[in-house]
Amino acid sequence: MMTIYLIGFMGSGKSTVGKVLGGRIRGGHADTDVFIDAQYGTISEIFRIHGENTFRKYESAALENLSAEHEIVSTGGGIVERQKNISLMKANGVIVYLQTAFTEIQSRLMHDTERPLWNTDMEKKEKLFRRRSQLYQGCADIAIQTDQKTPDDIAGEIQEAVEKFLAANKG
Repeated sequence: MMTIYLIGFMGSGKSTVGKVLGGRIRGGHADTDVFIDAQYGTISEIFRIHGENTFRKYESAALENLSAEHEIVSTGGGIVERQKNISLMKANGVIVYLQTAFTEIQSRLMHDTERPLWNTDMEKKEKLFRRRSQLYQGCADIAIQTDQKTPDDIAGEIQEAVEKFLAANKG
């Protein structure tokens, strides 16, 4: 079974689009953040009590668990922070980068207080965004621009792009 991995910065729509895409292709959808929350506690709690490194270990474990069982996996924004995660995604499926402008992310996360790495000063957010954008672009098989689009439109674009990608990369 091939898995479609949705990657991108926090607020890019990975969880929402993943659910919509799962409905469109009648495939199983899972979310690494939801898995972590169910297995280990809330992300903000993990960051506060155990730190980011522990969270990244849980995130890698979630990715390994979910990859074998689901056609679509929405990942956390930092999944690309570990090379082993990128390698696992490359080996098991197609990586789709939901590319979103920083201004759009700001708008979407304006009232979000639950994301530990977002609730910091603007300079740190922009630096993290720029660094991760390079990581996403470097490992993605497909990039889909999400600004000003509905989750359904994005899911449709992903479905079409994945079909083209798979047809072009047969054998």
